[in-house]
Amino acid sequence: MLIDSHVNLHAPQFDEDRDAVIARARAAGVGLMVEISDRLTTFEATHALAVAHDDIWCTVGVHPHEAKDAADLTARTLIDLAARPKVVGIGECGLDFHYDLSPRDIQATVFRQHIAAARETGLPLVVHTREADTVMGAVLAEEHAAGPFKLLMHCYTSGQELADLAVELGAWFSVSGIATFKAAEEVRAVIRTLPADRIIVETDCPYLAPMPHRGRRNEPAYVGHVLEKLAEIRGWSAVEAERQTTDAFFALFDRIPRPAGA
Repeated sequence: MLIDSHVNLHAPQFDEDRDAVIARARAAGVGLMVEISDRLTTFEATHALAVAHDDIWCTVGVHPHEAKDAADLTARTLIDLAARPKVVGIGECGLDFHYDLSPRDIQATVFRQHIAAARETGLPLVVHTREADTVMGAVLAEEHAAGPFKLLMHCYTSGQELADLAVELGAWFSVSGIATFKAAEEVRAVIRTLPADRIIVETDCPYLAPMPHRGRRNEPAYVGHVLEKLAEIRGWSAVEAERQTTDAFFALFDRIPRPAGA
């Protein structure tokens, strides 16, 4: 089955046609979607989408861009919200030193609270990292030494060294539309090195539309293009790519019941 492991359907870009976008995803063969929380102020909308649709699940978390507005966030708050039905992950959270929309020390502090929540709940941590490889590696290694937790390196575009460390920590990796971009050979080179049983796919819609839709609003219906590119990069058949990513998805998001025949 096709699975989009990272959608932002609560985003205002979908306000005019959200139901149609979801219908197009289903028509394209997308059987499951994970709706991602990027701030607690929109979590109710995120959670409502999951509750309203049998094929949508969700996470709870604060994106590093928004960390400045959640500097006092505690793991307990995340843990309590994660107890709700259909919440299957912690995040999106992490470090973004490209835009620096939140102070780096606050990003790190908020990120560690997410890690503590993931450790206690057993839910996978959805990690955003951009131009922060050294600090991200140090934080993940230190926190993992204090107690293991499941993690997903979402939309991975960072370097080989951080990828290798994350592999050692048991991480999964998600491949996005970036892998289809002509100039993204470095990203594809890292994808070739990743464990076959820990790779999943995503759109990160409404952002990062894959070729041939680049430059337009992204939709979950386009996740098949990402899967096709992943198959090409790894030398897998279409059937093998779908099987590998489906198995990896349910191994990571193990609170989601696997449909019969999936």
